[in-house]
Amino acid sequence: MSFFVNTTYRTEAEEIMDDFSIEGAVLHDTLDKLAIINKLLGGNLVTLNGLQLLLKNHSKSQPITIIDLGCGGGDILRTISKFGKKEGYRFKLIGIDANKNATDYAAQLSKDYDNIEYRHLNVFSDEFKAIHYDIVITTLFLHHFKEALLLELLTYLLKNAKIGIVINDLHRHWLAYYLFKLITVPIKNNMIIADGLTSVLRGFKRNELVNLSKQLNSNFILKWKWAFRYQWILAKD
Repeated sequence: MSFFVNTTYRTEAEEIMDDFSIEGAVLHDTLDKLAIINKLLGGNLVTLNGLQLLLKNHSKSQPITIIDLGCGGGDILRTISKFGKKEGYRFKLIGIDANKNATDYAAQLSKDYDNIEYRHLNVFSDEFKAIHYDIVITTLFLHHFKEALLLELLTYLLKNAKIGIVINDLHRHWLAYYLFKLITVPIKNNMIIADGLTSVLRGFKRNELVNLSKQLNSNFILKWKWAFRYQWILAKD
């Protein structure tokens, strides 16, 4: 049973970050602090571990193109770049975001990484559909979509990804909501606090992800991870 806040159904409330015109110091501060929160709460490891599982039986001698949807400031791609070089993978990494100010900032932060590039694109655009890739990763991205659009996007991605998809997203739970309130008390950024709480309420229950997997007719792995994350891997046959 929900406690205070109702998490029975996904909220349709929008986040401040859904305004792709946000720019400057406010955006940079938000992306920087989100990267720190994600790292401290183990969010980066959820994505990285999922990628390792997907690549378990894949040759390191072949180049692998990985696209990150909703890449924000690019912190996940920088983590993957370091991992790939350490383990001997030949990664080509492409960050995709609908906010040009975010991709510009991510490119600035990633200037020392020779295998990362960023593109300002809408994932439903023809320009995006022209990209070829082996793996798709999404971190706290899919909860921005209502179910019909989410199913449409995942169907397309799964059809075109040669290896599969690694999804890292939120478990919609009342405790996650109040824990986020608690940990963000010292943070002086209203966008992070407001959007973080809305994000939890836009997150998923296990049965919702299982039902989506069945509709996609895909092999999948679904694991709960701290802190209130789901690691959802959709693998090609």
